[in-house]
Amino acid sequence: MTTRKTAAESVALPLNQILAGDCIELMNGLPAGSVDLIFADPPYNLQLKGDLHRPDNSKVDAVDDHWDQFASFNAYDQFTRGWLKAARRLLKPHGAIWVIGSYHNIFRVGSAMQDAGYWMLNDVVWRKSNPMPNFRGKRLTNAHETLIWASREEGAKYTFNYEALKALNDGVQMRSDWVLPICTGHERLKDDKGDKAHPTQKPESLLHRILVATTNPGDVVLDPFFGTGTTGAVAKMLGRDFIGIEREESYRKVAADRIGRVRKFDASALETTGSKRAEPRVPFGQVVERGMLRPGEELFSVGNRFKAKVRADGTLVGNDVKGSIHQVGAACEGAPSCNGWTYWHFKRDGKMIPIDILRQQIRAEMEADEGQRH
Repeated sequence: MTTRKTAAESVALPLNQILAGDCIELMNGLPAGSVDLIFADPPYNLQLKGDLHRPDNSKVDAVDDHWDQFASFNAYDQFTRGWLKAARRLLKPHGAIWVIGSYHNIFRVGSAMQDAGYWMLNDVVWRKSNPMPNFRGKRLTNAHETLIWASREEGAKYTFNYEALKALNDGVQMRSDWVLPICTGHERLKDDKGDKAHPTQKPESLLHRILVATTNPGDVVLDPFFGTGTTGAVAKMLGRDFIGIEREESYRKVAADRIGRVRKFDASALETTGSKRAEPRVPFGQVVERGMLRPGEELFSVGNRFKAKVRADGTLVGNDVKGSIHQVGAACEGAPSCNGWTYWHFKRDGKMIPIDILRQQIRAEMEADEGQRH
C-alpha cells in the first residue's frame, strides 16, 4: 500500500533562505517535523498612543510600524495562536522554541503556548546593560525583556548544552538572568538614509548564547519574524542552517546583505564543551585490573593530607574506612560526597598525578576502538 504525501511534506526544506510573505501561510507550507529550533521575536503590540519625545523635545524612534498594530487584544491573541500552532507542527519531536517579548505581550504569548501544548522549560530575563531611559519619567525604565524556552510537549527530549554554557560563563552554571547590551554602534544596522534599519534589532550576543545552548552544528533554526536577520547571521557563523520568514521587503534586503557578509567559523571553532555524562563510564576497578595501579599501592589526597591503599577489587581502605574511591574520599573530608577521580593521586618519579589521568587513557583507547569499528 502506498501513501500519498501532502503538498507540505513533498516540499524541499528551503535552507539558508529568506522567504517572503505571511509567516503562518509559509510555515504551513513547510514539511512537518523538519526544524530543530524556532526563535521567534513576534510583534509586541506596544499600543503606543502618539509620538514619544525626549526631555529636549526630540522625537524618539519608537516602534510605531504598521506590523506592530492590532485592532484589539483579541486580534493579537488570534494571530499568536495561529503562528504558534504552525510553529509547533514544524518542530521535530526533540525540537524546542524560544519566544522573546516585553511586558506588553509575553504573558499573553506564554498562556497561548501552554494552551497549544508546549512545555515550559525556563523563562529568561534579558537584562539590558544599556537600556533606553523612560523619557516621560512616569514609569520605571524598561531595562529587560523576557524570553520563554519551551519544548514541543511535556516529556519531550531537547538539546541543552549545559557544559558549553557553563564554559561560556567562565566555569559557573549559567543563570536565567542574562546581562547583555542592546544593539549600538557598529552592530546597529542602518538604512540608506542613515536611520535604524529595524526598531527592535536584537544583539548577536543574545542569539549566540541561545544557539550555543540549545542547538548543535548542522541543526535547522527557523525564525518566523526574521527582521534584519540576526538569527540567520549567527546561525551561519555557528554552522547551523536557518530558514527566515519576513514579509517586509526592506528588512529582507538588509538581512540578505548582512548574511552575505558573514563568514562561517571553521569546524574546530564550532566544537563546544560536551557533557561529561556522555563520555564512556570507566569503573576504577578497570584501572586495577589492567595493572595501571597495583593492589597495595598508596593513593594520596589533594594536599597530601590523607592516604589510602588500593584493594584488589577496586575499592580503597584508608582512615579506618573501606569503600569506593568516592566514599573513602568523602569520609576523609567529612563531606557528603566526593569526586574520587580528581581527589586521589598516585606518585610517579616524585610527582603527584591524579588518577583521572588513567581513566582518560582508558577512554581514549575505547574511542579509538570505536572509531576503527566504524
